[in-house]
Amino acid sequence: MNLETTTLGDALVVQVTADRIDAACAIQFKDRMREIASNAPPRVIMDLGRVRFVDSSGLGAIVAVMKFLAPSRRLELAALTANVAKVFHLTRMDAVFTIHATLPAPGTDHGG
Repeated sequence: MNLETTTLGDALVVQVTADRIDAACAIQFKDRMREIASNAPPRVIMDLGRVRFVDSSGLGAIVAVMKFLAPSRRLELAALTANVAKVFHLTRMDAVFTIHATLPAPGTDHGG
C-alpha cells in the first residue's frame, strides 16, 4: 500500500493514496503504518481524503495503528469522505478518534 508522508508543524501527516482500506490490504496497511510511525512525533494525522471505502478489517487496522502509537503518540484522522465518516459514526469510533474535517493548520493542537 502506498502511503505518502509530510510534516505539518508538530505532526507527521500520512496520506492514504488507496481508495479502499479493506480485508484485501488491511494487514499490509497496518504494517506499513507501523513502519512509517515508529519514529513519529507526538501527533500522527492520517489523511483519508482519497479513501472511499473502509470495511471492518480496515477499521480494525486503523484502531491497531492507534494502539501501536499510544500512549506517547496520538493518531488523528482528517478529511474523511462521506462513506468513511459514516462507518466511523455507526461504529461510534468517531468518539474515539480526533477527526478533522480538513488537515489542521500547522501548529494547531486539537485536544488530547
